[in-house]
Amino acid sequence: MGTSDQIIMACCSDIAGQVRGKGFPESDLPTRLKRGIGWTPTNVMINCFDVIADSPFGALGDLALIPDPNAGYIIRDAGGEPVEQVMLGDIVTLEGDPWNCCTRSILKQALRRLDEVAGLNVTAAFEHEFQLLDSAEGASGDSGTAYSLGGARSGATMGRRIFQLMARNNLRPDTFMKEFGADQFEVTMKPSDGLGAADQATMLREMVRVAAAEGRRRATFTPIRTPAGVGNGVHVHVSLNDRDGKPVTYDPDTETGLSEAAASFAAGLTTFLPSILALLAPSAISYLRLTPHRWSAAYNNLGLRDREASVRICPVTALDPLAIARQFNLEIRACDAAASPYLQLAAIIHAGTEGIARELAAPKVTEADLSVLSAEELAAMGIARLPTSLDEALKLMAGEAAITSWFGEEVVAVYQAHKRGELAVLDGLSPEDQCARYLEVY
Repeated sequence: MGTSDQIIMACCSDIAGQVRGKGFPESDLPTRLKRGIGWTPTNVMINCFDVIADSPFGALGDLALIPDPNAGYIIRDAGGEPVEQVMLGDIVTLEGDPWNCCTRSILKQALRRLDEVAGLNVTAAFEHEFQLLDSAEGASGDSGTAYSLGGARSGATMGRRIFQLMARNNLRPDTFMKEFGADQFEVTMKPSDGLGAADQATMLREMVRVAAAEGRRRATFTPIRTPAGVGNGVHVHVSLNDRDGKPVTYDPDTETGLSEAAASFAAGLTTFLPSILALLAPSAISYLRLTPHRWSAAYNNLGLRDREASVRICPVTALDPLAIARQFNLEIRACDAAASPYLQLAAIIHAGTEGIARELAAPKVTEADLSVLSAEELAAMGIARLPTSLDEALKLMAGEAAITSWFGEEVVAVYQAHKRGELAVLDGLSPEDQCARYLEVY
């Protein structure tokens, strides 16, 4: 970090997908790296609307948020001066043990399980879609700009600033583009190790907000702005490596290109996707986006070059086998930014690991518009419609014993209570009003 006595924010990404934390003087960093900063168990029950759901902890208990020196980020102004310093960290008990409900620790546990079960680790990358709010000179407007140079030009200053902020913090920029929706853009990053990818995804959202604010705009990652509008998704790309770092997702001798381990990983994803959806797309309005013909995901299917598949086998551009093996990956498309990246990736890894542990066979790749098929035809293919509401998704999650075995009873109970509290805030609101509420917080 820097040398001046500035404020460092020790932060975590919580169940609501919000980055919360406390600040301390930079001169206290050596002490804070050992002792952390005080944290309260009931903080986990603060939902995205800043309402505390029914808490099993009440006013009792104490925790510590320990900043990780390997997850430090500095936001600098145009002149290069630091204006904000953030260190992501882990929530621990006063005895120093990982707290059950710490999202970062939950991801670490999922990564350990994948290693223990299969001797594998994950490389991951997150793609983020977002939209700009508030009027500004040169704003792209509603028509004629989808994927266009003109649309990209309207956000070029912001895009350059996002890339600058990323590069200065060892996030490797990948692409920036004008998306289909009004004032909608997409920013992607190059792959990183599992924990690093979630750290970077957490901070990338904040960097986008900083860059937008510098242009007197607000960025929103809300899953969908209006019921009939274009959604903002998060696409999570994952590939598998062995303990020596060798990529093991690709096998040129299979029909799909998936190795045996990757095929079982994909089967675990499609099998458990309906039950983990409440973790991947956790807002009430997420389910307005997850409908057929929105280029999102509506079924628990595996697709090849199909942007409506919930799990997609991505194409590669390389020619030599090693480069193909390093590029080959699975894309999970049913996610959005109402979720913590740590919980999203943990759920994905646990589901895939379960597929490997059970030696599940590769799901059959779909090549049709599934929305025109009957429930009976879908069932014969082993495919189901994904939950159509957060309430339904939460019930499926609560009823799946495997999820409790992955996360533990306390985490599942806390998550359910947190999200039920969120739904209570929205009770009686129209879909339009629900969208308006979420627009302001994401």
